[in-house]
Amino acid sequence: MMNIKALTEKIKSGYEISREEALELAYTSNAEALAVYADKIREHFCGMDFNLCTIINGKSGRCSENCAYCAQSVWFNTCVEEYPLLPEEIVVESASSNYRQGVHRFSIVTSGKQLEDEELDAVCHIYRKLAKTTPIGLCASHGLLSYEALLKLRKSGVTRYHNNLETSEDFFAKICTTHTYSDKKAVIRDAQRAGLEVCSGGIIGLGESMEDRIDMAFTLKQLGVRSVPLNVLNPIPGTPLEGNGRLAYDEIIHTAAIFRFVLPNVQLRLAGGRALFPDKGKRLMKGGVNAAISGDMLTTAGIATNEDIAMIKAIGFEVKANA
Repeated sequence: MMNIKALTEKIKSGYEISREEALELAYTSNAEALAVYADKIREHFCGMDFNLCTIINGKSGRCSENCAYCAQSVWFNTCVEEYPLLPEEIVVESASSNYRQGVHRFSIVTSGKQLEDEELDAVCHIYRKLAKTTPIGLCASHGLLSYEALLKLRKSGVTRYHNNLETSEDFFAKICTTHTYSDKKAVIRDAQRAGLEVCSGGIIGLGESMEDRIDMAFTLKQLGVRSVPLNVLNPIPGTPLEGNGRLAYDEIIHTAAIFRFVLPNVQLRLAGGRALFPDKGKRLMKGGVNAAISGDMLTTAGIATNEDIAMIKAIGFEVKANA
């Protein structure tokens, strides 16, 4: 059996584990033991800084893509609220309010494969306003944008672009057929070429295997992604995955710990589905996680920011802009 303690020390000294070693961790270790060592890796590389961000659903529903988990797809009847791009004043007030509560990053998220030209101009105007009025890090999540559009976002004050891989390349076609995994990787590379950091992760509980999760982690490593959101499926009635059972909490903890072994120096970020956890993610924050999305998600409820900050500080973290 693998000596997890020895492997942890090797990683702390710069060793990068292989896919085979990650698979061995998945199938020969238990969640509780692995989480202890994942947290040692997190503390060694990232210290006790914790990165907290919030999002706003800037444009909701009527998405042309058929991602099987999504409440906003036009392909499914989910009765989700639909509206066009939010007015500037609503977005600015949301960002300002979040900053006053202690949040250091904020993202506008819009439904759809990509923004139309006039929508891109509108969000860039909002980002410029935010950059001038609110000292908060700006993220953006607007689908499969072109390099030119990504460059325009950076020039408007955005510093990080979000585009989730969602799962492994092998499993992706079971989740979405209206765009490809290669499309997603191309956007990530274009965002980096435009001078943006990248936030990219995925969803577990889609029906994928542990091998699929590990493959996604290694793809993120190869792409040089430094902020990795880990979502857990919250099955939405009306979507093809509405009947998926919820993952056991130990399996979620085990998965997050393996991600930390593969990605020792990233912001490993709890994201969608966290409100379903019995402790709102506290065990995960003691098992290798050092970032989270706070507040409400896009179409589901989240956790109040003041509750998150209290929990994070009680564990011993310090909420900072850069973890």
